[in-house]
Amino acid sequence: MSSSDSPSDQTITVHELREWMRTFVAERNWEKFHNAKNLSMSLAIETGELLEHFQWLTSDEVVAREGYDLQEVRDEMADVACYLLSLANALDVDLAQAIEQKMVKNRLKYPAED
Repeated sequence: MSSSDSPSDQTITVHELREWMRTFVAERNWEKFHNAKNLSMSLAIETGELLEHFQWLTSDEVVAREGYDLQEVRDEMADVACYLLSLANALDVDLAQAIEQKMVKNRLKYPAED
């Protein structure tokens, strides 16, 4: 797939991303390992790896996009997203619905007027 053919946030659905992960996992016969415990642990580990890129930087450095390799950060972000999508698959959770419902709760908990 060339970069001009690559999907973007504007052209791909969460469902399609979940299907990519479902196919990737199935092709490797990893379903037996993809349960909520293992996937949530892997998600936490990958999130920690993402944090490492910013661990010793100041907030000013991060805002200025200094002191870290953006491609490495992107890779870690993708790992986090892949594990989250796999967890959604394992638990049959519709992420769009979950996010929408959570935002309703967040709006009540954190009103914009405050």
